[in-house]
Amino acid sequence: MKNNPTLDKARKHQLTSFTKRLGIRFNKISLLNLALTHRSVPNKLNELNNNERLEFLGDSVLGLSVTEYLYLSMPNKKEGELAKIKSYVVSEEVLSKIGLRLGIDSLLLVGKGEEYSGGRRKNAILEDAVEAIFGAYYLDRGFIESKRFVLELLIPEIDLVLKGDFRKDYKTLFQEIIQKKHKVCPIYKLINKSGPDHNITFRYQVLVNETIFGTGEGKSRKSAEQSAAKVALDIVTKDSFL
Repeated sequence: MKNNPTLDKARKHQLTSFTKRLGIRFNKISLLNLALTHRSVPNKLNELNNNERLEFLGDSVLGLSVTEYLYLSMPNKKEGELAKIKSYVVSEEVLSKIGLRLGIDSLLLVGKGEEYSGGRRKNAILEDAVEAIFGAYYLDRGFIESKRFVLELLIPEIDLVLKGDFRKDYKTLFQEIIQKKHKVCPIYKLINKSGPDHNITFRYQVLVNETIFGTGEGKSRKSAEQSAAKVALDIVTKDSFL
C-alpha cells in the first residue's frame, strides 16, 4: 500500500481521519492523495501523477498567505524586516518540522528506494508535501479556506520569530533562497585571518555564481560564515530578491 498511489477504501479512511484531525475538509480526497504522492512512486501511465505540480502551486499559496498576514498585522515593520520573517517561516526547516508534527511522514506514498533510505523523514520531501497539501487545498476549497489553514500552522512560527525564540541559521536560510532562485549552492571562501593563534579572527566571503553577496568576520570559521550569510541575507531581502 505504501508504494501504491491507488486510492482504495483503506486509504480514503486514512486520509479522511487525517483531515478531521486537522480540522479541514476535502471535497476531492484524491487531491490530498496526490499531494502525498512522491515522484519516486512508479507510474508508467502518467509520469505527472505525483505532487510536484501541487507543490509548485502550494508554494505560491503559502507565500501570498504569509506575505498578506505580515503586511496587514505588522504596519510598523519595514519591507526588509517582513522579508526576513517570511524567509524563515517558509523555510525547509520550519515546513519539514510542521510535516513531522502533523504525521505526514506516515501518510506519504514513496518508492522503494526512498522507503529504504528513510525518505519519509527527509526535510526536502516533507517540505514539498506540506506545500503540495496547501496547493491541493487551494484547488479544492479556494484561497480563503487555504489561507486560513496555512496561517493556523504558520502564525505560531511567526510568533516565535518575533520573540526571538528560533535558531538563526543564516547559512541555511540564504542557501534555501539561492537554491530556489538559481538552483546553485552558495560558496564560502576564506579571504583572511588575523591575530595571534589564541585569538584568531576569520574573514569569509559568500559567493553565488562568482558574485560576492556578503563578507563577515568571526572568531571561528563557522561564525565568520554565519556572519557573511547574514549580510548576504540582508541584501537579498532588501532587494526584493524573494
